[in-house]
Amino acid sequence: MAKKNNVLNMWREFVGAQKDIKLLWASVFLRLLSYGLTNQVLTLFLNKIGLTESRIGLFMSLTLIGDVFCSYILTWYADIWGRRNVLIYGSIMMCLSGIVFAFSENFHMLLLFAIIGVISPSSDEVGPFKSIEESMIAHLSPNNKRPEIYAIHSLVATMGAALGAIVSGSFISILKYYHIADTDLKCYKLTFLVYALLAFGKFIIMVLLSEKTELDSHYAHEETSPESIVSDEMAPLLETRRKSIDIQEAAMSSSSLTQSSLPQVGDDDDQDVNKRGPSVVVNTSSSSTSTSLSSETVSILMRLLCIFMIDSLGSGFMTSGWMVYYYKQWFEMGSFALGLLFFMTQFVQSMSTIPSSILPRIFGPVRATLLVQVPSAIFSILIPFAANHLSLSILLLNCFFGTSAMDVTSRQILLTNLIRPGDLTKVMGIVNIGKTFARCIGPIFTGILADRDYLWFCYIVSGVLVILADCILACSFLHVDKKILAQINGE
Repeated sequence: MAKKNNVLNMWREFVGAQKDIKLLWASVFLRLLSYGLTNQVLTLFLNKIGLTESRIGLFMSLTLIGDVFCSYILTWYADIWGRRNVLIYGSIMMCLSGIVFAFSENFHMLLLFAIIGVISPSSDEVGPFKSIEESMIAHLSPNNKRPEIYAIHSLVATMGAALGAIVSGSFISILKYYHIADTDLKCYKLTFLVYALLAFGKFIIMVLLSEKTELDSHYAHEETSPESIVSDEMAPLLETRRKSIDIQEAAMSSSSLTQSSLPQVGDDDDQDVNKRGPSVVVNTSSSSTSTSLSSETVSILMRLLCIFMIDSLGSGFMTSGWMVYYYKQWFEMGSFALGLLFFMTQFVQSMSTIPSSILPRIFGPVRATLLVQVPSAIFSILIPFAANHLSLSILLLNCFFGTSAMDVTSRQILLTNLIRPGDLTKVMGIVNIGKTFARCIGPIFTGILADRDYLWFCYIVSGVLVILADCILACSFLHVDKKILAQINGE
């Protein structure tokens, strides 16, 4: 019954969502479709142009390191330069990178455009897009609707990745069947041209976004302080601050100024308030011109960053790109079979996002994360033990994918409910950068281990690190579940 109500809630939110949120859903669908497309061929393409497994691992790590620096700059200043401008730039670079991969085999040229054009070493999110888009959604939606809206966002993304996998396998099979391309390498290059075409579609969507997606157009100030959720000891200080603001609002309302009250975020008189002097500082309206984070936000961020980076370090040891390579080399699967396999895994993953909004509403975001992440890590550890049984290996792989994405909504809720709205874009950018940086380390060792026929061991390392991250999450944030539950359930 709860699942049925959840589906109905998601459907209502999907139909009733405003135009900008729907455009963001379309954007993430096309982006993950393109990532799923190239994920099937990237490691195989690099192998065909003469790179060894260790060089492939180095290429992936350097790509992720480059993405860290690009993401840092773009997300940190997104609210100053304009979120839409950053996303438009990213779409153009994606298009150019697809063209370069289709016509070049030079290692350094490919590496450069893999970085600035965000060629994903896996079908997962890389680059600044995810954090900026999720920040936009947070500003466009109230707390009590975020579980369903983020669940739809995750569902659309994983469906795009799933479709990309089957399209990639089918596309290569068609090229070979009709003799359009007579070698695997030519097929892979044509696949990157399709990537460029999808990036152009994403560019059009970004152009259509409205001013509401920018920070200065945030519809309302969120009254609940995230720090009060983390530590009740902060309550007296926050209450004093609220009273101070109320007193100054009353004084200003009695003055002769025409516009005398404090503006809500997004009002056109923000600049006038700044001219009156620095007597009142509201984080949600000033963060578009400030590059600093509050001390409370930094405290929360450091703990979250540690957890997410350990988790991503584990994920980096066995990205889906290396999984494709594992099944290609170990089980000698063809292009269509690989496309079908990873379409199935991504489809299972996309379906798992439907109940993902139920779990945080029932258990809270932290417990919901633990309930799905620990089993997912165990399935990862078990996969190499089924190396002689393809059917069992596929079953475990689907179980892994079926649980690995069920924590996405919970993590988004945890982050967006703990962090001040004005700091959210920067924090999401830092978290994304930290996760990407941690993920950089894994592929180097994966390549070295693959060179020595120990690729299977990476599944085990990945699972163990994810369990470690979950243990730290439980110790650090388990106590906030009760108060976040009250927020998202409107109690």
